[in-house]
Formats: sequence, structure tokens, C-alpha cells
Amino acid sequence: MPHRLAKAPNVVGAKQTLKALQAGQVEMVYLARDADVHVTGPVRRECDNRGINIVEVESMAELGKACSIEVGAAVASVMKTASS
Repeated sequence: MPHRLAKAPNVVGAKQTLKALQAGQVEMVYLARDADVHVTGPVRRECDNRGINIVEVESMAELGKACSIEVGAAVASVMKTASS
């Protein structure tokens, strides 16, 4: 389970993650394996273009739980900190 999401500043959701990626604010991205490719695909491509590490999580339910939300999440990201 991606424990780092609970402790670090993060963003949940594909649209919010894409915006943060384009702004250069993302350190690492988590993608749920059971999420629709049309949701995760643009995020995966942006990560590939920018050299951002992707960690695959087994399910949307697991990723949502790691983000401390009560619904599943297809995408979540850890934001860069001042020391990153």
C-alpha cells in the first residue's frame, strides 16, 4: 500500500494530477490497475514525458483508502516539497 500518500502533500484525481504535473509540482504518481485507461492514459503519458515515477496500485479502492478518502481513486500523486 502506498503509505507515503498519507504522510506527504498529495493530490487525488486525474484532472488535478495532470494540472500539477504540467506545473512541475509532482514527485511521484500512483495509478490504480483497475482504473479505466481513458482516465489514467493521459496521466501516464505526461509522466513518461516528464520522467516522473509511476507506482501501480492493485485497485482503486486501495488507492482511495491510502489517500484517506471513502471512495476509490484512479490516480493520486505526491507533491514536491521544498526539499525535493
